This record gives sequence, C-alpha cells and structure tokens, in this order.
Amino acid sequence: MNDLDETDRRILSVLQKHGRISNAELSERINLSPSACHRRVQQLEARGYIRDYVALLDPRLVGRPTTVFVEITLSAQADEVLESFEREVAKIPDVLECHLMAGTADYLLKVVAFDTEHFARIHRRYLARLPGVAQMHSSFALRTVFKTTALPV
Repeated sequence: MNDLDETDRRILSVLQKHGRISNAELSERINLSPSACHRRVQQLEARGYIRDYVALLDPRLVGRPTTVFVEITLSAQADEVLESFEREVAKIPDVLECHLMAGTADYLLKVVAFDTEHFARIHRRYLARLPGVAQMHSSFALRTVFKTTALPV
C-alpha cells in the first residue's frame, strides 16, 4: 500500500463504487488526462491492486434473500484436516465466503439460501458432511443494516 500515491488511491476509490465508469469520466473525476488515467488503471491491474471487475447482484431479486453465518469448529487442527475441510467447503455453491478464524470457531462461512428450508437442505447435503467438523452453529441474518465491498484506501 505504501507504493500507492494519492492519484492511485482516488482511482481505486472511484472504481470500487463505479466499476463500469468510462475512462473519460474517471479521468475527469480524478483530474487526470484520459491517457494518463488509462495507464494508471492498467498499472494497478498489473500490480494486482485491481483483481477483478464484477457485477454485484441483488440477493432478493435472484431468489437468495436468506443469509446465514455458520461457525464451524473442527475436531483437530492438523494441516491435513484443515486442507481437507477447505478443499471440500470450496465446492459448495451456496457458500459465498469461508474465513479461517482466531477465537472460538475455526471457520466462519457466509451462506445464501432461498429460505430456511433451503438452508436445511444445504446443511444436510453439504455442511453436515464436511470433513473434520466437530461443532456447527448457524445464525440467520434478520436484516442487512450495512454492506459494502469498497475497501478504505
């Protein structure tokens, strides 16, 4: 992050919120010529600061309004247990995120479902069969108060 100057930070800030912005509009917003702006964006992509461009979908409109956070504790901490769990959980299409944690749980998953019955099927078909699981606690999100994908730069 130390090799980013203020112009790079402004570019990243705008692109995180407006990924489809044209280069001409981006250059105008950050007060840089279009060619210099385009070069900067290409450099940020090449250096890995910009990983991908995506469309963020509305979960309700695509039929996945139920978000469940699942805390998982494994039976052991051996590398092969962790690797086996991580390999298998990555195959579950309804799991959006999986985080290795410090604290009471070993992993925290973010799962999306149609409804509670659909989550029960996900639990039976996939989560309950994950290798090395000793305990699992699920919490249903009642409402999303705040959500962003934009990192502070």
